[in-house]
Amino acid sequence: MSAQNSCTPTGIDINQTGFGYTLSVINGKYKMIILYWFAMYKPVIRFNELQRCIGTISYKTLSLTLKELEKDELIIRIAYPEIPPKVEYMLSDKGKSLIPVLNMMCKWGEKNVPLP
Repeated sequence: MSAQNSCTPTGIDINQTGFGYTLSVINGKYKMIILYWFAMYKPVIRFNELQRCIGTISYKTLSLTLKELEKDELIIRIAYPEIPPKVEYMLSDKGKSLIPVLNMMCKWGEKNVPLP
C-alpha cells in the first residue's frame, strides 16, 4: 500500500482518518465486549441483563459505555413508557457493520496469542 493510499498518511492527525475513527468507536475496555454480546448472544438486551452477562463491569461504567455507543450510533436505545421503566438496547445497522471487523480481530488474536 502506498503512503498516499494509507489509512494513516504522514502529516495528518490520525483522528482525522478512517483508522482513527474506527479506533475511537471501539476504544475502551468494554465496548467490543458489549458489541459482541449483542451480535453473538442476544440481539436485544436490557441493562441489568447485560451487566450480569459481563459480570465485571460497574453500573456507572456500563451506563457511560452504552451512552458512548449510542452517541456513535452503534447501538439503539429503546425506552418504553412504563413503570418501572423498561429500556432495551440493540445493535444498529452501523453497529452490525462493525461485527466483521471484530470477528477478524478475534481470529487474529486466536492465531497469534502467545502460548504459556
